[in-house]
Amino acid sequence: MAKTYLLSRTLDPILGIFTGLLAFHLNETNPRSAPAPGHTLSELIAWKWNENKEMRYARDQEDDNEWERVTREFGVTQEDKK
Repeated sequence: MAKTYLLSRTLDPILGIFTGLLAFHLNETNPRSAPAPGHTLSELIAWKWNENKEMRYARDQEDDNEWERVTREFGVTQEDKK
């Protein structure tokens, strides 16, 4: 069975991506269908990024505290490390 293309083998995916991006942009900016303030994609991505950043920072702090506890337990001092 022969494959059929709308424009060509390479332009069809490009047209699909362009159409999807245009539809997304129109959906985000149209006053009727626009998401509520604080629920646009860029705001949600920024929120999630900051949330993950805080979680990474907290995890790093826990790791540092655990490392200090272990070094104290084995009696390793800063002078011993040098």
